[in-house]
Amino acid sequence: MQTTWKGTISFGLVSIPVHLYSATQEHDVALHQVHAKDGGRVRMKRYCEREEKEVPYAEIAKGYESPDGRTVTLTDEDLADLPLPSKKIIDVLAFVDATEIDPLMFSKAYYVGVADKGAAKPYALLRDALVESGQIAVTKIALRTRESPAVLRVHDGTLVLQTCIWPDEVRPAAGIAPEEDVKVRPQELKMARSLMETLSEDFDLSQLHDDYQLALQQVVQARLEGVEIPHEEEPGEAPDNVIDLMEALRSSLKQAKVAHGGDGPAGEGPAPPRKRAAPAKKTASAQPEAAATKTTTRKTTARKATTGETTTGKTTTRKTAAPRKAS
Repeated sequence: MQTTWKGTISFGLVSIPVHLYSATQEHDVALHQVHAKDGGRVRMKRYCEREEKEVPYAEIAKGYESPDGRTVTLTDEDLADLPLPSKKIIDVLAFVDATEIDPLMFSKAYYVGVADKGAAKPYALLRDALVESGQIAVTKIALRTRESPAVLRVHDGTLVLQTCIWPDEVRPAAGIAPEEDVKVRPQELKMARSLMETLSEDFDLSQLHDDYQLALQQVVQARLEGVEIPHEEEPGEAPDNVIDLMEALRSSLKQAKVAHGGDGPAGEGPAPPRKRAAPAKKTASAQPEAAATKTTTRKTTARKATTGETTTGKTTTRKTAAPRKAS
């Protein structure tokens, strides 16, 4: 695994030399820009407006344009020499409960590994202290061209550094949720909780997969083979409005319980079990009995026409005419 950052975790007077490794990776189908007319590859070129020519990547630097139109050029050396302690040190600022950090602030995750054998003991000390306290460590780190707040937490026995955005970078949510006073009845809330519990039964996050990527691969393969592109069936129309919220919840709960193989919705009792037909017993005399039945049937066919006898299997029943009433 490629090292992303090298530095030291500062935990009071304890120093832990560490390396950071990217903890996540995104899988995607690589798509390129092409000319729709002939499929020719479209490439982005670095073009200098003043010299009106393409420039090599080695001559590219970063620049800042001031409000009055002046441009300042910043080299890699300028950025590398910024007076930031967080460039090489992850300084633990405080320990807080995990609930104090809104997940909205979380960004990218990195595994934290030791840089040498001497760092194993303080690494384990910090890790075990976090586990025992149930807290996370708040810190800061400078990665590439950005300093970010971050937290240190434990995942599968390994320290994880999760970068965050700054609190003032979180946009306010005012005016997005319904502003009118909406009353939710206790029965509706109870039914919603039942639906939540049913949908959560036997849920396994690891079983989720990327349907979009799979569908895109199918389209690409169809294009390569020159066959018809698969199309999804037209989805049914969603209801415009929920007229009866309670009925919608009840129907949703019923569908969820059926999908999970459980009972029907509350108040209806458990779903009745399916009745299975008992399997026919196979005996050694089954075939001879069937042959004997066929023989008996042939022999009694003529007699049935005159006497009214009926034969079922090996049992013969004689139909007798009802006595006439005396006149």
